[in-house]
Amino acid sequence: MIRSVQQFRPASLLLWSTLLGLALACPAHAGPPFVTDDPEPVDYQHWEFYVASQDAKVGGDWSGTGPHFELNYGVLPDVQLHLIAPLAYDVPPDGPRQYDLGDIELGVKFRFLQETNYLPQAGIFPLLEVPTGSQSENLGNGHWQAYLPLWLQKSWGSWTAYGGGGYGINSLSQGSRNWQFVGAVLQKQVLSNVALGAEIYHQSDSQTDFPNSGTAFNVGLVIDLSEQHHLLFSVGRSIDGPVDFQCYVAYQFTFDNSLFHFWNHLHGSEAP
Repeated sequence: MIRSVQQFRPASLLLWSTLLGLALACPAHAGPPFVTDDPEPVDYQHWEFYVASQDAKVGGDWSGTGPHFELNYGVLPDVQLHLIAPLAYDVPPDGPRQYDLGDIELGVKFRFLQETNYLPQAGIFPLLEVPTGSQSENLGNGHWQAYLPLWLQKSWGSWTAYGGGGYGINSLSQGSRNWQFVGAVLQKQVLSNVALGAEIYHQSDSQTDFPNSGTAFNVGLVIDLSEQHHLLFSVGRSIDGPVDFQCYVAYQFTFDNSLFHFWNHLHGSEAP
């Protein structure tokens, strides 16, 4: 989703949605589990599948996804298709609890500049939020939204830094306004299969009736169980803003199109 400081305002599930630099000796992980994203798309004809949950406490209200499903596909070299389908929940301090389909997110990531020894890689990742969640139940925003970011990344040794910012279009209904986001992540590969990172980000107000601008941080961990199976975690809160606590946890499965060829061959060999 267009995951941001204001994502955990009831009726909003919006910016948490991911490098391999020329100077980097080992793979780095970016995007999830952080709010700030990166410019690197999924490799051509490769897939990423996530089962994840993001949760936050704002005042006495808990809201988030439980779970959401994310799918990314490298449809062309340097081009990635993106989908998130969330099951959203909202638990206010007073009133009924809600749980149902949230707003679906669609996107395309395009890397237009490759990383070199002197220049960062760069890409855009426009996102579209489809109003499939119920606004009356505080599970969706109630109207179409878009986010237009630019992301940069540079790697050296076991370190990777990435970040950028963008403009959110959210002014299609009364009480909403367009917003801006900027964020940065610093990450280190501490073991061959473990990466640690921290981020800081800021977002301006997206709603006129709720002061949800602010600055927040997260610390995160990525563990590669194997080449295909990965665990991702992050936790943080606002430095100056409304979020008392936020966290992200996910299982990621990565594979390429050969998996479908194997499946078809397996079922073909079992046919009478």
